[in-house]
Order: sequence, then structure tokens, then C-alpha cells
Amino acid sequence: MKVVGIHGILHDYLTAPQIEHEWLLALQGGLELAGKPRIERKDFTCVAYGDFFRRSGTRTGYVPPLNAEDITTDWEQELLLKWWEEAAALSAANRSGEDELGEDRTIQAPDFQGRGRTPELVQRALKQLSKSKYFKAWGPEKVLIFGLKQVREYLHNQELKQKILQRVTDKVSQDTQVIVAHSLGSVVAYEALCANPQWNVHTLVTLGSPLGIQNLIFNKLTPSPENGKGVCPNVKQWFNIADKGDIVALENKLANYFDLVIDQCVYNGWESHDVKRYLTAKETGLAVVTGLCE
Repeated sequence: MKVVGIHGILHDYLTAPQIEHEWLLALQGGLELAGKPRIERKDFTCVAYGDFFRRSGTRTGYVPPLNAEDITTDWEQELLLKWWEEAAALSAANRSGEDELGEDRTIQAPDFQGRGRTPELVQRALKQLSKSKYFKAWGPEKVLIFGLKQVREYLHNQELKQKILQRVTDKVSQDTQVIVAHSLGSVVAYEALCANPQWNVHTLVTLGSPLGIQNLIFNKLTPSPENGKGVCPNVKQWFNIADKGDIVALENKLANYFDLVIDQCVYNGWESHDVKRYLTAKETGLAVVTGLCE
């Protein structure tokens, strides 16, 4: 396959054929807006790994009944608070309410001092994030917490990480030229490419990537960053596409951390992290075509 897609969090009950159908339709739109020809179905596939996060034996749907008490690690609390701070900043920027597609204007900013973390603070963060248009699109509070835990699990569970990376290896072939990766999938793609410098992949396209989040993600990468810079994978070009209002892509300019990156900004409305909105952007279409023309 010439183009391989890698999804992000909360795809527990979606398999590769389902994701391929949705992604390809959206990507064809991005190609069309860019004035470029569509790619053929036979040239596109997706890596699916959400099944590794399925919880067996529960009767509460695909998401376990999580609440504030389940956010127990410092890492989870720190990322949750970063999301809160970013949502509050976006809310403050839209206090007038003039931007109907902007963030909810009533989100209150954190007012704590220092780095102390308490259960009450976590509950306050969840309460404020429940107002966020972006997180409302995810679903109820338990979905937000489940997504948070999936990111932590990938970064800290080496056995799980290797299983997911193997899924990528199974899909990348000698013909693969471009990898398009969204959200947590961009972390997966980065680490897979770094671990396999012999691949023929020469273009990486990251969408709504959290790779630049300091301490929590950037510093946990394999291989480890050196002197504040991430190790570049063996590709010729890397396009990073992000919406400034994407709360997951907290550090949306990856060129600050990886030498090879070309950063591009898009506007996705209040569904700022939605993969379909990223894929339908002409910037994404142009990035993919550029990779296929190498």
C-alpha cells in the first residue's frame, strides 16, 4: 500500500476496514480541494490497534464507568490539567462569544499555585472541561478519562507498545511511501519509523499531534530526545498539520522540537481535533500528494 493511516485514541471497536472506509472518503475530499487526483482504494490501508484497549466482561458499553477517582497517577493529572489550561485559554480568547465555532466562553482558568495536585483539583478540571465544545464532542466524562488513560498506557506499557508497533510493521510494505497519522497515532508512527530506518517510507504527515507536549510525551519518546531536540525518523519530509485550537496538539509547532518538520495551520471549527476535518483539509491533500510524487 502506498499510503498507510494510523488512528488515534478511542477506536476500541473499530477495525481496519471500517477506519479505512471513513478515512479514505475524507482524504479524497482533501485531495480534491487541493486540486489533485484521488488515490485508488488499493493504494490505501489503515493500522488498527484499538482492540488492545477493549475491556472484557463489562456491561457498561465500550467505556468503563470511570470518574475523577480513577485519575490516580501524576502523569494523568498533569496532562488533564494541561488540557484544562489550554481550554481555559481558548475560552478567554472567545469571551465576547463572537466566534460561534470557538471555545465555550465560560470555562474558568485554574487558580492554584505551585504543582500540588489534589482529588478536588482533578474534579474541578473535569467540571470545567465538561463545558468545552471540543471535549463534549468526545462524549461523557468517562470517555475523556478513558482516552487519557490510553495515551498513558501506550507510553508506559512496553508490552502493549510493542504489540501496537508490530501492527504498523505488518501494514507497511516495500511500496509504502506515505504514513498519515492522527493524534496518538502520530506518536505510534514516529516511534515505528525510528525503529525501522530501513523502510522506504519517505513522507510522514501528522495531524493534531501531541508529540511536542513537554515532559509528558516528548520526553517519553523512543528514541529519547537529545539536548531538547527529538531524533528525526529516516524520512525525507515531515508535514505537521494542526489547528491552533486543537487541545490535544498543545504544542502545535513541532518544528521547534524536530528539525525536519514543516508546520502548517488549518482551521477545523470547534471539532478542532476531528480526524475527518483534518483529512478533508487541502493542506493534508497536498502533503499526501507531495509524498506520492517523490
